[in-house]
Amino acid sequence: MRLFLILLLVFLVLVGGMTCTANNSLVAKEEQVAAAWSEIDNQYKRRMDMIPQLVKTVEGVADYEQSTLEAVVDARASVGRVQLPEGVPNDPQKLEAYMAAQRGLGGALGRLFAVAENYPTLRATESFLSLQDQIEGTENRIAVARGDYIRSVQIFNTSLRQFPTNLMAGFLGLQRAETLPAEDGARETPDIKFGSDG
Repeated sequence: MRLFLILLLVFLVLVGGMTCTANNSLVAKEEQVAAAWSEIDNQYKRRMDMIPQLVKTVEGVADYEQSTLEAVVDARASVGRVQLPEGVPNDPQKLEAYMAAQRGLGGALGRLFAVAENYPTLRATESFLSLQDQIEGTENRIAVARGDYIRSVQIFNTSLRQFPTNLMAGFLGLQRAETLPAEDGARETPDIKFGSDG
């Protein structure tokens, strides 16, 4: 009888230890996903906050293409209309709408900077060049944050399916985290031409 109680106690200690380890592992991975998402959202907000100053700078150039500037303002407004709830996004449709609005803003900014090449007065403006550098730096930070989020989600979602953490995840009611859709153009092969056409 004593041996049975000792074996039972050892078994309970092992199961308790596995349960605590699985729980702590899932909590840490879930928090990593939340932190990675917060960084993406933070960088998108940083970019959005720079737009009014950029628009003001560009408006100072009298002959600048108004339609390009309006596209940036409209894209920024669409980002403001599509907000996700606080925390990690868990609705695929809302996440896609949010990311589509962000892609629209990124595309509008890209067109603005491309058209700016035709305006030497604007290109010579120190504040425009500074804002362009800051926005390009933010785009790089967004790309890094997206990669970090995708890796965090992959690790978390894998843990939800592995034994024994899948038992704890089911007990806690944890759901898979949403992955990010690919950026527009991310799967396109660039058209590269070598030499001259003549």
